[in-house]
Amino acid sequence: MESLAPIQHILSIKDFERQQIVDIIELAEKMENARDDRLKGLLLGTLFFEASTRTRLSFEAAMLQLGGTVLGFADAMVSSTKKGETLQDSIKVTCQYVDIIVLRHPLDGASRVAAEASSVPVINGGDGANQHPTQTFLDLYTINKTHAGMLRGEPLKVALLGDLRYGRTVHSLISALAHFNVSFRLISPDSLKLPDTYIDFLIRKGISFDQCEKVEGSLEGVDVLYATRIQEERFPDPVEYNRVKRAYHITPETLRGVREGFRLLHPLPRISEIAPSVDDLEIAEYFTQAGNGVPVRKALLALLLGKA
Repeated sequence: MESLAPIQHILSIKDFERQQIVDIIELAEKMENARDDRLKGLLLGTLFFEASTRTRLSFEAAMLQLGGTVLGFADAMVSSTKKGETLQDSIKVTCQYVDIIVLRHPLDGASRVAAEASSVPVINGGDGANQHPTQTFLDLYTINKTHAGMLRGEPLKVALLGDLRYGRTVHSLISALAHFNVSFRLISPDSLKLPDTYIDFLIRKGISFDQCEKVEGSLEGVDVLYATRIQEERFPDPVEYNRVKRAYHITPETLRGVREGFRLLHPLPRISEIAPSVDDLEIAEYFTQAGNGVPVRKALLALLLGKA
């Protein structure tokens, strides 16, 4: 894994080249069933200034399965932030106690601010509507499990559905998949279209894409549908949120006629965009996807701590 040696922090998927992404996916595969003491004596600090279930718990599970220890908080209101402490000071203090930090924060770019203040590795667990790189690694890991030809350059058509404007998981995934032979179908309400910066990125890269508003009739030829929820917490205007909050509702009928090998992914949590009746279908991959967070995050922790 020589190409992975220089990594100090994990802040944005944009910081990674294609071969590094491939190496990390392959490392996660090797560590999928790993339960050992390679991280014994090392501490993970989990600083979650924003709500989380899967990211926080899978990082904790990954650290514990490799013999490490976890400390931190899941509510910023129990931290000194409530007293007015800056993020930089919170990071400088936490570095005195732990060997590596996972940070989730509501402000775009917070992870880079934290990394500049930190003397230990920082992992971005999601910063505002900006990036969520470890989610992207587990998304790629999941796609590679179901479409193994992706890493070999075989063509892949991915439909992205829902909140493409504020969705950090979508933004990160587009940046990562651009390294592979991919085309996109962008499905969203008009007010939640993919930002121009990402449209311009796709054009510059020569990546084929189209845009539409309805999911019905839009899944022909699609290999992976990546659905996301409409994120109420990102909307500056509640009226705008109420207008689009139930824009999509995927049912078994919606998925009738999809191509062989099709898979439905979702970073979770879902609200109403996927009906529970879809859960038992073979094409529903989102709970397995969530579980894949553990081997991927084991690989990333071991890598940053020099124990891969």
